[in-house]
Amino acid sequence: MTDCVFCKIIDGSAPARKVYEDDSVVGFLDIRPMSRGHTLLVPRIHSSGLGDLVPDDGAALMRAGQVVAAALRTAPLTRDDEPADGVNLVVNDGKAAFQTVFHTHLHVIPRHRGDKLRMARSLLVRRDKNPDATAATVRAAVLEQIGPA
Repeated sequence: MTDCVFCKIIDGSAPARKVYEDDSVVGFLDIRPMSRGHTLLVPRIHSSGLGDLVPDDGAALMRAGQVVAAALRTAPLTRDDEPADGVNLVVNDGKAAFQTVFHTHLHVIPRHRGDKLRMARSLLVRRDKNPDATAATVRAAVLEQIGPA
């Protein structure tokens, strides 16, 4: 899949702020985040949607989602260094479901109490003012979850 941007991120030919990697899954910050720390998890083996996702890769994707979600609930992501109070796990499967990159991916979106207005605003203005710092924060929290390699 040479035209797939996520495949290019996986093979290192496209840039990304990676925060998670294992044998089956790669995780990186969304370039248009709904909130600080919004992470995309993708299987290393290309599938365009859930219909052609190998079940073991789907299980690996969800396991990675659990790790990153737990990390986001400990990482200092707000101005007050507060971690997320909750996390949304979202898969958009197909164009009608707002999938825009046709490589299966799981969104891990940190949520904070009272963020309804901020989340609504982020649908229009999706950016992180310091994505490098965010990536470092999330990577550190992920390492705390999985322990030393």
